[in-house]
Amino acid sequence: MTSFGMDAASQARTPSAGVAALLRRPPVAAGPEAPVKEALTRMVAERVGCIVIVDGVGARPLGVLTQRDVIERVVLPGGDLEQAVAGVMTGGVVSLPLAASAHQARLSLARHDLRHLVLVDAVGAFAGVVSRGELYGNRSFDADDLVESIQAAVDIATLADAARRVRDAACRMVDEGVAAAQVCEWIAILNDLVVLAAVDLAEAEFDLPLVPWCWLAFGSEGRLEQTLDTDQDNGLVFVPEAEADAEALRQRFLPFTRRVNEALDACGFPLCKGDVMAGNPRWCLSMTEWRGQFAEWMLGATPDDLLNATIFFDFRAIAGDARLAARLQQWLLTNAGDNDLFLRFMAANALSGGPPLGRIRDFVVDRESGFLDLKRDGSRVFVDAARILALALGVPDTTTRGRLQGAGAILGWPRREVEACLEAFGFIQHLRLRGQREKAGPPNMIDPAALNELERAFLKESFRQARKLQQKLQLRYQL
Repeated sequence: MTSFGMDAASQARTPSAGVAALLRRPPVAAGPEAPVKEALTRMVAERVGCIVIVDGVGARPLGVLTQRDVIERVVLPGGDLEQAVAGVMTGGVVSLPLAASAHQARLSLARHDLRHLVLVDAVGAFAGVVSRGELYGNRSFDADDLVESIQAAVDIATLADAARRVRDAACRMVDEGVAAAQVCEWIAILNDLVVLAAVDLAEAEFDLPLVPWCWLAFGSEGRLEQTLDTDQDNGLVFVPEAEADAEALRQRFLPFTRRVNEALDACGFPLCKGDVMAGNPRWCLSMTEWRGQFAEWMLGATPDDLLNATIFFDFRAIAGDARLAARLQQWLLTNAGDNDLFLRFMAANALSGGPPLGRIRDFVVDRESGFLDLKRDGSRVFVDAARILALALGVPDTTTRGRLQGAGAILGWPRREVEACLEAFGFIQHLRLRGQREKAGPPNMIDPAALNELERAFLKESFRQARKLQQKLQLRYQL
């Protein structure tokens, strides 16, 4: 196994993986009238740290009882072990649907400072529990301390210090040879918490309109693929009671969104040079306006439209009402999937460049610098192809890994081909992270002569996999 690969357990914890895959045992539950002693006996027999209390009708979770709760609330005060669990359980259950991603689960655990997360099925019935250990594995890299420092931040200065510690931890992960997917996942979960904290701090300063809104992440942040060198790409979507109110609401939101952008800049996320930020009125839009903007890009298919597609079509919710992002994504998948002409234009644009493989030499490097651009000529090939296939096939995942896995399953690609593709993408990301960590040159640029023989062989094979992926696009769209 190479340093950029992952074992089966790690793959189950990747951002795109469904949290349901982590369930290891049947759900352990009790009714609200069950005696505490009975619940505790079941916990010991089942070797679990908690039991979920459910109602007797729809098996909906009402609360959680842990062994620690029993000790602190019953045993130490000298309480009655025969009393009903309803009187000592912790109510207000934080739950997620089985279809939620591992990233969403980790974010929820950190956000609410939980050790166990309750999962429910499509009708809200209790389906199981996942623990912090199952979600994170044994490699914590000071997770608890970092989460605590982020959530304890009372101003931008203390939040910026916590964000710096996150980057330091990520650098240590790179130094220790942790797989690129796991490093990017780590960066994503903690950076999400930084953004959430920045939004919370800014929200406290302003009287925001009482309408649904959602902070969106675009680009690499939207794909959960941020590296050590990244700026901010974000926007805001809101839903006015009447569309005629959109402009007035935008003017009320803009001071808030600009404050968040400034806070993130102070936290080490530079302002976007292209001004793709929620503080720009162009990207602080109502749901109807966002749909109109996406429709305009898909109908126009100009070079600028295609460039915007590579940034804005990879979005996800960070803060606010996540249902708005889900609605917008469903609309986008429906409309993009029916627009074969636009997808063909996107494919042609993705095929305009290719992996720098030479016929005589291993690599075709820049004549002046002698370097390879690992982002432009490497990871972008996988990212672009995955985006096009996801839009065409209705794959809702925003991560490159999840998109390729989803597309491969729909198209019937052999599993070994998909795994080879993901391994190649992971290795290129690994080299990008290492280069950014070492700061030996411009970000994402690498001198292939500086690689050892094995790394050169891996890189060559990774570029070959990128070329194979492009050939699949070429065949699909007859280009």
